[in-house]
Amino acid sequence: MTGAELAAAVEGVIAPYGRAVVAFSGGVDSSVVAVAAHRALGAGALAVTARSESNTAEDIALCRLVAESAGLAHEVLEYSELAIPNYAANPANRCYFCKNELYTRLGALAAGRGFQAVLDGSNVDDAGDYRPGLRAVSEHGVRSPLREAGLRKADVRALARHYGLPNHDRPAAPCLSSRIPYGQQVTAEKLRQVAESERFLHSLGFNELRCRHHGDLARLEVSPDDFPALMQKRAEIESHLKSLGFRWVALDLGGFRSGSLNEALRPTNPPSNGYGSG
Repeated sequence: MTGAELAAAVEGVIAPYGRAVVAFSGGVDSSVVAVAAHRALGAGALAVTARSESNTAEDIALCRLVAESAGLAHEVLEYSELAIPNYAANPANRCYFCKNELYTRLGALAAGRGFQAVLDGSNVDDAGDYRPGLRAVSEHGVRSPLREAGLRKADVRALARHYGLPNHDRPAAPCLSSRIPYGQQVTAEKLRQVAESERFLHSLGFNELRCRHHGDLARLEVSPDDFPALMQKRAEIESHLKSLGFRWVALDLGGFRSGSLNEALRPTNPPSNGYGSG
């Protein structure tokens, strides 16, 4: 479908909702839903961004940029994810507890202010990934207009370009907690180390990357095409990451791959509670 056809499909799904709150993280998927809701519902659409320890100042700034560029009604909801029961313990279904808290809060906001629906940015391809948060989507009756309209990841990118979104080509950027192996405690200090490490690597020109936090060890994932550039800067990178509190810095020869920590999960016996990545 063309961009105009994709827009018509998603906006057509949203229009009957009347008034809707959009869970708006600043990623491409939720940005597309927020803009589609604004176009379909006008003043009846509100984009809400959750701000906590697991997202960065850059994440919030991007949300504000997208909202401003598209003329969205936008609010920021602040609370501590680390205070959510079971979240900081970092079980394999951590994302469920995160999304359950988010949609509990958004549901209360919607009910208190006369909104008929809460929307998320799930698309068709998400059903094939390990995403515990989708259980919370179902339990809270959250609507997923991208999935309902049959859009896949490539369609969402195309629609983001059609809408002229400033983040249409931004790589996926899951929350910082996704950098910490399951079963290892999530702390504010670990999240700070990850955020500052990735910020530094971005400043050196690396785009799609992850800094996985393994206690004293920082495991870096970048595209294999970036290996030569990273090795040329290895002394600078090692020095800076050690200044952040890591003792060792390692390059993962497998290269960047989203959700690599899910590789530790047994494919024949996945954890309960559903479909989180990073």
